[in-house]
Amino acid sequence: MKNLYLSAFACCLLATPALAQQAGDIATDVFVGPDALRRDPANITVVATGSPRRIDQTGQPITVITAADLARLQGPDVTRALEQVPGLTLSRNGGPGAFTGVRLRGSDSEQVLVLIDGVRVEDVSAPGSGFDFGTLTTGGIERIDVLRGSNSVTWGSAALGGVIAVQTRELNGVDASAEGGSRGSFAGEAAAGLAKEAYALSLSGGYTTTDGVSAAASGTEADGARQWRLGGRGRFDLLPGLSVMASARYADTRTEIDGYPAPSYTFADTGEYQVTRQFSGRAGLRYDGGWLTVNTGFALADTKRDYYDPAFGTAPSYGYQGRSERADLTGRAQLPAGFALDFGADSEWTRYAGTFDARQSARLSSGHAMLGWYGENASFAAGLRHDDHSRFGGATTFGANGTVRLTGNLRVRASYGEGFKAPTLFQLLSNYGNTALKPERSRSYDAGIEFASGPVSAAVTVYRRDSRNLIAYVSCFGQTGGICANRPFGTYDNIGRARAEGAEAELTLRPVRTVTLRSIYTYTRARNVTAGSAQFGKDLARRPQHALTVSGDWETPLAQLAIGADLRLISASFDDAANAVRLPGGPIATFRASLPVHDRITLTARLENAFDLRLPTAAGYGAVGRGAFAGVRVRY
Repeated sequence: MKNLYLSAFACCLLATPALAQQAGDIATDVFVGPDALRRDPANITVVATGSPRRIDQTGQPITVITAADLARLQGPDVTRALEQVPGLTLSRNGGPGAFTGVRLRGSDSEQVLVLIDGVRVEDVSAPGSGFDFGTLTTGGIERIDVLRGSNSVTWGSAALGGVIAVQTRELNGVDASAEGGSRGSFAGEAAAGLAKEAYALSLSGGYTTTDGVSAAASGTEADGARQWRLGGRGRFDLLPGLSVMASARYADTRTEIDGYPAPSYTFADTGEYQVTRQFSGRAGLRYDGGWLTVNTGFALADTKRDYYDPAFGTAPSYGYQGRSERADLTGRAQLPAGFALDFGADSEWTRYAGTFDARQSARLSSGHAMLGWYGENASFAAGLRHDDHSRFGGATTFGANGTVRLTGNLRVRASYGEGFKAPTLFQLLSNYGNTALKPERSRSYDAGIEFASGPVSAAVTVYRRDSRNLIAYVSCFGQTGGICANRPFGTYDNIGRARAEGAEAELTLRPVRTVTLRSIYTYTRARNVTAGSAQFGKDLARRPQHALTVSGDWETPLAQLAIGADLRLISASFDDAANAVRLPGGPIATFRASLPVHDRITLTARLENAFDLRLPTAAGYGAVGRGAFAGVRVRY
């Protein structure tokens, strides 16, 4: 296995991520590859400071996935695109549509903040308040910005591992697609919009379904999933420099799951299923007065999960509902001599209720400021944030980053970030809750060097993150005293410390205009460093140490036929904290093709997991094998 990954790393030096190309009226001119090595220095991101900022003016590691990348990779499964991001791995409880958690640099999936059109979309009713990427498809997405490393100064709670910000399309025209294939899969998308200088309105919708595979690895009955969704966004200029903006998204997802039937009570086929309804939206004002920019609004995110077991009737067996309401303000003041002050304040009200839990609520209010100096060849910034939580008190975080261009082609960058994650309402106030919990905390460090010259770009980054006060479930079986008093089944406690460290290598080659090669290699060592723990020094669960993504695209001279291939290679990992259950590693290969048959119509085809190697990312759960898909895209 060691020789395998030495060879894989060598392959990484011969392939790479590439330039995103313009696609119709969709703004997709952001370079996807080594962080901040953009051919156009005007490309911007909001995940660094909360306000638009040139990516090459931040020392933080940021990767951007555009609509052109999603179209090139094909299909509704957004995780196939996310696997193009350094340091990102995932776990899925079965096939597409099943619960999917995404990790950054060895973090827990609940320690990654997810935003859709600026709205925090974590499920506040879930025990860890994470986001289920099994409920997110590529339909209607314009770009995805991924910041790796702790950044609670800008984004507050949950940004310990990083931030994933999804932005939906502002479209001028009509865009539609449909594809079908293996396992009874179908995905249909449609979007229409009108975009002018003074106003814009876009609407989108989609439907996906698949017969899936058995959620239980031992099962024989396929567990399918289906989702329908609607979304929209709009803006209108009230006055020069003053605009009103709004966005909304609704998704209804039904996922078949397996359970623990009698008499053996082991994980096996059942008729159980889960229905998840998600709504998120935001409305606000944006003012751009040249030296001062302010963005303020009100956001709402609501998730309702119901679980059904047909063996006991048609009514839900149990369910949960969580809601967050958030008022926010961010802005930037341009100061003399290249300085700028980014600032913000927000207040969030969260509540949840469950079949077996009474309604509970909490408030979290915060303010932050970041002072930076931004030049053409060097930039530096540092900031501070304070959060006040109605249940546990306050948390203060600090962050700083800088970048220096050594030559026209060579840049170095470094960042330090602190993160915190407030205990969830379930961890604090459910029947398993502990009101004495403290927030999880982290400190992350990274440094990188980047090179770009003509058709070649490359980057190497090293990083480390130390986490403390990690919250874990404590079993109270046979115990009645101390923390287990009045908790016959168990409770939560701050008992963990962890360290994640590693390196990321990226390389992009474009030897000729029609050929692009790309690769990303990540080494991550995430382990338990809790003093006195039986798991001290052991790997954290479901964190493969090695991950390599290699892909290439060629636009052939035959009628603009484009062909491509992707290879994802991960090492083995452990499924449990004791490192007793091993998850296999191996390669997953995908082959792609697209053929324009008209200036507005393109045919697509894809063969996923060509080697038919089933690699579960969670022990006991099924994994998807080989699948073939074909579709059509239409744009007016």
